[in-house]
Amino acid sequence: MRVELSRFRIKPDKANRVDEWLAMLNANMDEVKQTLIREEMKVEVIFRELIGDDEFLYWFSIQGEAGEEVNTSPFNVDHQHIAFFEECIDHAYGNHDAQPQVIMIPDAIARALGWADPPADAVTFVRREIVHRPPARLITEH
Repeated sequence: MRVELSRFRIKPDKANRVDEWLAMLNANMDEVKQTLIREEMKVEVIFRELIGDDEFLYWFSIQGEAGEEVNTSPFNVDHQHIAFFEECIDHAYGNHDAQPQVIMIPDAIARALGWADPPADAVTFVRREIVHRPPARLITEH
């Protein structure tokens, strides 16, 4: 399983669009749940935070290794989700990944998720910031 927590900065003028984006996901939860199956997404939670003048979204997820990519989805909700992401996320900031150090899951939940050894999916801490950014040419196109 992949256990991830990623932080994305919202563009300064896009807070209202993010409101619409998250409302769209909540309003289409039946279709969202269908997409989770094809992605092998066991748990996905989006958090939102304001720090000073900057707004951030955080994605926490537990996902199987063989899940389909969201950009290959046949579902309309995923196409809308990608469009909102491209419009609202500050790609120059990149996505900042935290590193899972301790994974605590009751055995019954791990079995229900088909997760044989949750503690084994913790990673060795790397003392550096982990940031993923698209190539510069893609950032300037948005």
